[in-house]
Amino acid sequence: MNELIPAFDWHQVMVAPWTEDLELFGWIGLMGLLVTASCGLVGNYLILRRMALMGDAVSHSVLPGLVIAFLWSGSRGTWPMFAGALVAGVTTTLLIDAIHRRTRVKQDAAIGIAFSTLFAIGMLLTSIYSQQVDLDAECVLYGEIAFVPLEPMVTLGGVEIGPVSLVRMAGVLLVVGLLIIAFYKELLVASFDDGLARAMGINPAWVHHGLMAILSIVVVSAFEAVGAILVIAMLILPGATASLITRRLSHMHAIVLVHALLSAWLGVSLEVWLDCSIGAAMVVGGAAVFAVVWAVIAWLNHLHTSQRPPSPTSTNDL
Repeated sequence: MNELIPAFDWHQVMVAPWTEDLELFGWIGLMGLLVTASCGLVGNYLILRRMALMGDAVSHSVLPGLVIAFLWSGSRGTWPMFAGALVAGVTTTLLIDAIHRRTRVKQDAAIGIAFSTLFAIGMLLTSIYSQQVDLDAECVLYGEIAFVPLEPMVTLGGVEIGPVSLVRMAGVLLVVGLLIIAFYKELLVASFDDGLARAMGINPAWVHHGLMAILSIVVVSAFEAVGAILVIAMLILPGATASLITRRLSHMHAIVLVHALLSAWLGVSLEVWLDCSIGAAMVVGGAAVFAVVWAVIAWLNHLHTSQRPPSPTSTNDL
């Protein structure tokens, strides 16, 4: 058993990454925080709208966008790849909406049709142009957040701010936060009741398309770090954890940020202990937080029920 699981050293696993090795793991942990926070804030609205699998569809659709962008530009630079993946993500949301609204196909089936077809097209293009397309499929699927400290640093006024992808992810989180603040009422009402939204002068269709556009940007920005598969968990786990604790959307947003911080901390510590994928470890850490919250709430509910006095016997029971 000791050969399978390394010995656990509290200082080496939980403290050293944030003190002695902060220069390395600090950037990785901060990137995990930014990715999980951005995904979680948007994921709150996906959960409210019962559209959790939409993130799955968008994350899988980036592959054909990456391949086409590479073939078109002949470069694996950040901006061509980002533009190709973003166009693919927006196209996916529009395709799902068209299938759902113009046919009798349900939304979950439309999501399945769109993401599986686009992902298959991406795999097909990769196999056809395998001599020209130099893309790492594992990096697309699983990402590699460990490479963040090795990226070129962005400088502003002669001061190094951070790695390129981290600065871009910070910008995405800032935009997501500002949009949530600016359109809080519209997003809240349209997520619960389209009829009420129309009565209040809010166009639910525009809100939906705007949310899907932001979802595409977040997913495309995040998949470089954690991949197309793990980003799905980061869209759902923070919001699902917050929904166990509160039903107020503003409180859910705050809890998502705390969940993101814990996921990043636990993920880095788990990687140091087990020498595993950091992105996957962050998802496992987030799932552990969800499990703990679930267990505590279940225990509190059981305790509350057991302490409730029994109801008086009704004469109908005699």
